[in-house]
Formats: sequence, structure tokens, C-alpha cells
Amino acid sequence: MDKDVYSFVAACDVQEDVYVHILDLEGPLPHNSPAEIAANAALRLRGENQGQGTLAPLRVVCQLYADTKPIALPECTQYMPFADGYRWDRWIHIPYAIAALPIDAMLVFTVLDISMPDSQYVVGGTTLPLFGRKGSLRRGKQKMRLWRGVVGDTHVPSATPHELPAGAESVRLEKLKKKHARHSIPSVDWLDAIAQHTMEQIHTAAVACSSDLVLNVEVPAYELPVVFAEPEAQVASSLALAQRAATVQTVQPSLFTVYDPEALGENLVEAKHRRLVRSQRSNVLDRDQKPTASIRDELNGILLYSPTRVLTSAEMDVIWSFRFYLARHSKGLTKFLKSVVWTDAYEARQATEVLLPMWAEPDLADALELLGPVFLDLRVRAYAVRLLARADDEELELYLLQLVQALKFDETAWKLTSMDTPQRMLRSLRHSAQDMHDTALDADKLRLSKLLCARSAANPVLGTMFYWYVKVETDDARHGELYTRVLHDLQACLQASNPSLAQQLVRQGHFVSTLAQYCQELRRSKEARPKKIERLRALLQDKKSGLATFVPPLPLPLDPMVHVSCTIAANSTIFKSNQFPLRIEFCAEESEFVCEAGAKRGSDTKSSGTYTIICKNGDDLRQDQLVIQLFTLMDRLMRHENLDLRITPYHVLATGVNHGMVQYIPSMPIATIMAEYGGSLLEYMRVHHPDPRNAASFYVQPSVLDTFVRSCGTFSRMLTVAGYCVITYLLGVGDRHLDNLLVAPDGHFFHVDFGYILGRDPKPFPPPVKVCKEMVDGMGGTSSVYYKRFKQLCHTAFACLRRNANLILNLVSLMVDANIPDIRVEPDKAVLKVQEKFMLDMSEENAVAHFEALLNETSYLSTMFDRLHNMAQYFRQ
Repeated sequence: MDKDVYSFVAACDVQEDVYVHILDLEGPLPHNSPAEIAANAALRLRGENQGQGTLAPLRVVCQLYADTKPIALPECTQYMPFADGYRWDRWIHIPYAIAALPIDAMLVFTVLDISMPDSQYVVGGTTLPLFGRKGSLRRGKQKMRLWRGVVGDTHVPSATPHELPAGAESVRLEKLKKKHARHSIPSVDWLDAIAQHTMEQIHTAAVACSSDLVLNVEVPAYELPVVFAEPEAQVASSLALAQRAATVQTVQPSLFTVYDPEALGENLVEAKHRRLVRSQRSNVLDRDQKPTASIRDELNGILLYSPTRVLTSAEMDVIWSFRFYLARHSKGLTKFLKSVVWTDAYEARQATEVLLPMWAEPDLADALELLGPVFLDLRVRAYAVRLLARADDEELELYLLQLVQALKFDETAWKLTSMDTPQRMLRSLRHSAQDMHDTALDADKLRLSKLLCARSAANPVLGTMFYWYVKVETDDARHGELYTRVLHDLQACLQASNPSLAQQLVRQGHFVSTLAQYCQELRRSKEARPKKIERLRALLQDKKSGLATFVPPLPLPLDPMVHVSCTIAANSTIFKSNQFPLRIEFCAEESEFVCEAGAKRGSDTKSSGTYTIICKNGDDLRQDQLVIQLFTLMDRLMRHENLDLRITPYHVLATGVNHGMVQYIPSMPIATIMAEYGGSLLEYMRVHHPDPRNAASFYVQPSVLDTFVRSCGTFSRMLTVAGYCVITYLLGVGDRHLDNLLVAPDGHFFHVDFGYILGRDPKPFPPPVKVCKEMVDGMGGTSSVYYKRFKQLCHTAFACLRRNANLILNLVSLMVDANIPDIRVEPDKAVLKVQEKFMLDMSEENAVAHFEALLNETSYLSTMFDRLHNMAQYFRQ
């Protein structure tokens, strides 16, 4: 840190306005402007150019901006003739007090050619922030790059920054001159004179051979630096030191500031205490150390902590003391790694080279946590990748969305590592018993991206999903370059080992781009909907479009198990929604529609041999894609415990930032059923699946009614318009009304449109769990045996998912940086919102009792808003 930061005067102590000294303009003079050419021609005609300067008059306009808005009137230099060069040597006074300047205040300069009386020619512009990165006011001479032909840009970051191109010798010398002026470099009079002369020669030569224009200005230099505010002191914990990476430090304003240069350093007392507690001399004794009964209870309690729980210093010391005892507990690995002080080379080496190979192998949920942003040691991440490599393809498909996001953290870890870390990582892995036989270990192969590319090349379904998940992320402004490289690696791997899949992905890319283009054209068209439908069907029938037939059959990007051979244009249409999504029906191979569990993907899919998708343009489907993926995961978790609630997680795929596909399942919204079937869900099912002789099941086939009760029990119970499902409760899905609650003729109940999650809802005061009257009536009323069974299934599903809370929380935490709209609003609270719904601080009995209380809670205000929504939908039609 520069020494002049240690002494400062606060900005509020400077009782002066903003002044700036316009000096001169360096670089190739702008002789070729249209205004100057006309002016010089006029001078020659009058014979007035003898002995006079022929340079066009330039004016410098300076204005003060903050938050992209002007906060003072523009000021400019006076008119003056120029002969040998552009030198103004004029002070500009901006009537704005320095004490009132915001932190993002900037001076915007624009140089204008005013030769012509009725027009002005923009020579160039630049932008100078008044406060530097450390919050100190700029002082002294400033050399600013002038961007030709554009005015100064006021946005942040600016398109016309003042910094000169990096790497130039003149730029380096200018920085040295500033250090010399601040007495950071000792002064030697005779040597300074020679150096000054040499630097002027270098600068003159650099200006002569450069094509850049440089505007020189000067701002007042006070005796002491003027700072906006000092950064708030933060004492870094052991875990924070492990997570420290290259981050931008923001300046926080405060009224009274006491600067402590040692505040951000290591606490010497805590460091000494840690070294005493974790003495290297006790290493041999720690191997045989056993905890007492009280300490064992404390350790068991720590192992039950959620992944978001931050360990205290005392808890980390206890874990370290009994690390060899905990090595037999697979659940304790992540807690142990969080207790390691990674800045201590001895602790890091022992954790990764001694304890990690001998630790009981954790399950996949803990391996996913090791791939998060907390663990940046390559040996830890390589261990997690090795665990992930043993998972089958179905598990990888289930977690693939999060693994694609984990590539960001993997890239950061490899950038921060030292050169010898990969070799130490290989040695530590070979020390483990399961890797002694593996002589082909390569550090580069232990990258997460390499594993995913290799597994994707061997499995067409996994490869298709991975390709499109990565393809969407290439548009990300921050990490797009990384995902572009991963995409190139995948394509190279496919060309080497599976060229047929590579060709299929090329065909899918053409298919998706064509659909997106047609969808966008039809959405923006001002034609009536019937005309749009005619155009859509004509496009689908046109053989030149490439959508009429597919030879050979094309695996759909939405569901690679489905191969489509042609488009059924007559059955394709356009919905009445604001974005006019397309519903397109395909002929498909019937053998591809059966899942591994033997269940059909759609109610009428196999019998009809068709597959229908909804193509959307103008919507970001990544949030819907995440919710459906978590639905599928939770359904899998409950099936593992023999709890089949017949959830219908349809397919969603975002093929771009604002376009994607959704699987269409024949069904009807509950609002439409209420209107067309006499306000009764039972009547709707009775029409499609009657059983006239069975009064016990309300004259509906018992299997259909049972399916309806099960799907209401956990798929929709907990959040929606009435509160129908555990899963939507846990994810905080909002905006649940009867138009986005759908029921298929076979009794399957499911949700659509996940525009609001994590507790966000357009209606005020939404209840956490809500059961609507229509759903209860569809189960035969509150006194029916089906409703009682419905509540029992809710309790069972909640308890089942609660036992898998760590896995769900780890998956959500990996999606924090994924640009999901509702997570992006409050990324630091996203995981905590889901964790709060699990009620992990309670026992299972108390948590289920509290959930039942929420289940029975009635909100009359929510009912009123539902009625208002129905009225709005009626008048909209």
C-alpha cells in the first residue's frame, strides 16, 4: 500500500470547489477535419494565411457527472488562435464543492472543432473519475487518452476511459515521475536532471510515432491526500483467508474514520493461540486421541450443521484436534476441510496428503460441496472430481446443471494455484489405496471440465444436455470466454471419439436457431393470430426451412431420448400469450418414450407416436429449468425411500438467454376446468375416466383419483394459490393461481410458469402454505379419507426431503452465480431462504408439527387476490 494513504485529510475538510487546469493536446494534430479544411480554404482565398497559424480553433468542454447524470453545468475554454500546437493553459472552475462530491463523480471532457459557425466537429472525448480505486482524490498532472470522433461516455464502466494503452514506456516513466514528486523515490539532483532530460526525449519520440491523442490536464494537489472514506476494517477469519481471491474493494462512506493499518492483517494473538492448540509436536498423539462423551456429543452436533453454517474458531480447533478420530465419519470431511487454515503450509499439506486419502469416502452430496467456491485447493477439488467420476451417468444428468456452474470455481482454483501444486496433487492421490494401480494419472485430467467432456462424449443424452447447458453460458459477459473454451474442448473430444454425436449437435444447433428465428419473427409481427398460425404452418411445411422432415430422425435437444422424423404442421399453433409461444407437434419414434422407470413421459405420447413442444422467444427459461431440475431431483429422492407421489416433471431447456423449449403435456388449467365442468375437478375426471358403479371413488376410476391425490400431496401442496405441495413450499414458488395449476385427464397434477421463486410473489402477503377450496373439493372435501391421506403424504414427503436438505442446499449454492433472475436479486440470501423452509434448527417431530400448522392456516386475503386475478383474466379475454 502506498505510504501516502496512511496520512490523509477527509473530503469534508476541503472547503473548495472543483478546479481543473486545461494544459495542452499532444499527438498527431487533427488537420483533416471537415471544418478545418473549409476554414483553411477560406483563408487561402483571402490571402490571410501568410504568417498566421492555420490550425483550426479547438474548444475543450468539461462537465461534472455522477451516476451517469450531470450534477453541474458544462464549462469550456475560451476561443483562442493556435499556431504551433494546441496549448490552452486555462483554469476551469466548476461550482461544485469537493466536500459534496459523490464517490462516483467524474469529469467528462470533449474536444470540439469550432471552425464552422453553424456546426461543431467532435475531435474526441475522454472520462476522468475524480476518486481512484482507494477512494483518494486525484491530484497533479493527468495524461488522458482522447478517443477520436466520440464524446466522453458517462456510463460506468466508461467506453472512453482516460487510461493510456498499457505497456508503453512513456506510461511507465510517467508513473515513476509521480512517485518522484511524492518523494517515494529518493532525490539526487545531478541524476534527476539527466533523467528528466532523457525522459523528455523518450516522451517526444513516443508522441511522434504514436497515433493517439493525449489531453493533458492538471487538478489541484493538496499538501495531504484527500480521501472520500477509508475502507471498513475487516478481520479475516481462517476460512476467509482460504477463500480470498481477486475481488474489487469498494469504498464505504463513514462520518468518522479511524484508520488502522493492521486491521486487515492477521491477529497475532489468535495466530499464536492456534499454533499452540494445533502444535505440530502433538501430531503423533493426535492419531490415538479419543474424545470424551461431552466432546463426542459436540462433534456429532457439528457434523449435523448445514453447509451454510460458519464454524467458530473453537469448533474448528476441536475438529482439528480429533481429525484422526473423525476420519472414519464420511459426513465429517467437509467440516474438517473448513477447519483447516489453508495459509499454513503444514496444515494444508497434512490435510490433503495424509488425512484426505485415508478419510471415509463421502457421498455425492458432500462431493458437490467440495466443488463450490469455498474450497480452492486443487488437491481437494481433484479429490471431489475423482469421487464424481465414480457416479453413473444418470446421477451426472441429475446434477449436470450445477456441475456446469461449478466450472467457474474450478477455473478460479487453477488460476490461483502455484506451478508445483498439480505434481503434489498427483503424489497425494497415488498414496491412496484405490489409486495405487492407476499409473496414468494426469493433472490436467483431474479438471472438472475434462471429466464432463469425456463422459459426455460417451453418452449421447448426457452429451446433448452438457452441450446446451454450456452453450447458454457462452453469452455470459463475465464467464463467456471460459465456457467457449469448454465448448471447444467438448467438440474436439466428440470429433475424436464420437463423431456421430458431434454431427447430431450440429443439426440440433441449426434446428434451434431456425425455430428461434421463426418464433421471433412471428412474435414481432403485427398480424392477427389466425394469420400468424397460417404463416407458421406454411413455414413448417416448407421443405426449404429444414423443419418439414428430418432424415435421419433428429434427437430433440429438449429430450435426447426422443427422435423426431417430421413436423405435423396441421396440429401446430400459436398460443394467446403476450409472447406468442409456438406449439409444434412432431412425429416421433414410439420406442423412445419410455423412461427407465417404465413410466410414460406424456399421457398420450406412446399411443399417438407424437411429441409436442412449446417454443418460446423473449423469455429467460433458465429459472424454470432450475426449478424443474430440482423437482426431478426431489422426486428421485422420495422414490428412493419408496414414496411414489407420481410427480410430472416435464422437460424445460433454455437454448439461449431469451429463448428455449418446454415439453407440452395435454392438460387443462384448474381455472378452465372450473368454468367448463361446473366448478368441479371431480366432474372433469368423471368425464374422462368414469366409473358409474363405484360411489366410494365419486364415480371416478380409483386409480385416476389416487393419482390426483398423490400429485396434489407433494408436487403442489406447499406454496401455490392454495398451498398444494411440499416442493413448491421449499423452493418458495410464488404467483400460484388457478391458471398455472394444471390437471391432466389421467389425474396428474402439475405446475407451470415459475417466474417467481424463493418467496417472491406479485401478490402481497402470500401465505407460506395454502390449500384452495377447489383442490380440497377435488379430493372429496376436508372430511374425506382422500384429504386425510393427502395430509399424511405431505408430512411424509416433507420429512423425506428434510433428511436430504444438505444435498438440496449444496445444489442451490452452486447456482448463486448462474444469473437466475430471482437468485440474482439477493444472491447472498438465496440458500438461506431455502434452508429456512427446512427448519433444520428443530427436531423432525417439531418441524413436521410446525409444517402441519402452516398446512392448516387459512388466508382470506390471499383468497381475495385469487378472485381479483380471476376477474382480471375474464376481462382480458
